[in-house]
Amino acid sequence: MAAVDYALLNRQLESLLDTRDWLTNSAQTCAFIYQAIGELNWVGFYLQRQPNVLSLGPFQGKPACNPIPFNKGVCGAAARQQTTQRIDDVHAIADHIACDEASRSELVIPVIVDNTLWGVLDLDSPQHTRFSQEDQAGMEALVATFIRQTDLPCATNND
Repeated sequence: MAAVDYALLNRQLESLLDTRDWLTNSAQTCAFIYQAIGELNWVGFYLQRQPNVLSLGPFQGKPACNPIPFNKGVCGAAARQQTTQRIDDVHAIADHIACDEASRSELVIPVIVDNTLWGVLDLDSPQHTRFSQEDQAGMEALVATFIRQTDLPCATNND
């Protein structure tokens, strides 16, 4: 697999996000990542719209699980711990939520604004050990660009 030029993708995403609207920007970000990054089968946002629960937001891929409590799965762990989760083998995670049986690895980046969790960006891949440290850093930079370019409503009122 060819190396991903995350610096270039970051500049492209910055240009793409030409509005401050959270819904438009989150939909555009998912579509952009899904098209630009290889070997993914799902990319999407889960939003914290109520305490300790993630609700499905804009995504690309097959229909997804909803809702996800903070105490379940990789997305729940990212939300609960407010740290990126990079999982080489999702089937090794006891409480993994299998929305798509084809998924083998996962990368989940929390979206934190003013020390408050807004949601998470979830990437799934059918390839075992798909996400490297470089992918994690690159995706964290893309999430930082999304946050910078977007007016995100407070965490429990994403309407």
